[in-house]
Amino acid sequence: MYFHDATTRPTKQLLPGVMARTFWGEKMLMALVDLAPHAVIPPHSHPYEQIGMALEGTCTFTIADETRQVQPGDVWVIPSGVTHSVVMGETPALVIEFFSPARDDYKY
Repeated sequence: MYFHDATTRPTKQLLPGVMARTFWGEKMLMALVDLAPHAVIPPHSHPYEQIGMALEGTCTFTIADETRQVQPGDVWVIPSGVTHSVVMGETPALVIEFFSPARDDYKY
């Protein structure tokens, strides 16, 4: 299937308050991630390259030793193996992220 409707795509809970709609091919995966107010993605790393962009709302993003409040239009690039985390404030956010290679744990 070549075309998908993101509005009707089932969601997968990645963590409490972190819901993703994912789409994948053979070598990459895209995730539309809804982040609830006060959600926390604890520090972690993984073998995947990750590139993302904030679409709606704001969140506090830490990559390695750099922390930044990201807002719509901001882009981040996380190399494989680099520790990162996210802390949400009072409002929800929507981000889009791409992973390479495709994450099997995000497929459903």
